[in-house]
Amino acid sequence: MDPHALTGPIEQLAAVDGPSEAAGTAVRGAVGDGAFRSALRGDWMGHALHPLLTDTVIGTWTSGLLLDLTGGRGGDRLVAAGILAALPTALTGASDWAEVEARDPAARRVGAVHALANVGALGLQMGSLAARLRGARGRGIALSLVANGLLGASGYLGGHLSYVQGVGTGPRKP
Repeated sequence: MDPHALTGPIEQLAAVDGPSEAAGTAVRGAVGDGAFRSALRGDWMGHALHPLLTDTVIGTWTSGLLLDLTGGRGGDRLVAAGILAALPTALTGASDWAEVEARDPAARRVGAVHALANVGALGLQMGSLAARLRGARGRGIALSLVANGLLGASGYLGGHLSYVQGVGTGPRKP
């Protein structure tokens, strides 16, 4: 299978350009060029911070689902932990993406779809936690299952952004 068969159409998806260009401008304006940007990039540790944080979100949500599916009860706390970890993860990813979106339309488009998928997964996990807290465990687990599927698709796009398009891979100084 052609490795670009899935991402090629997204790279050509010009319909997302207007909103994603506005988002990139807003992120660059909010992050600036100083210490905040440097912290979000992970310059202080010598490599990108975003991948480390994605592992936290993916790990907690996947582990929570595995506990759910095997009869454990710790899934609720893991879903909640992943929700909390999603905000700093999104901030670091948006910062990395905003550095390249203005000059690389393909990365802009893939990044926009990646972000939308992550927002969808976060919304589903928030719905899952709400259902669990109301005692609707089956519904909560079902929402978590769908969220994890969406997160997997988004992770594929995130890997494409990093390894093919070079987003977040620029030099870091410790």
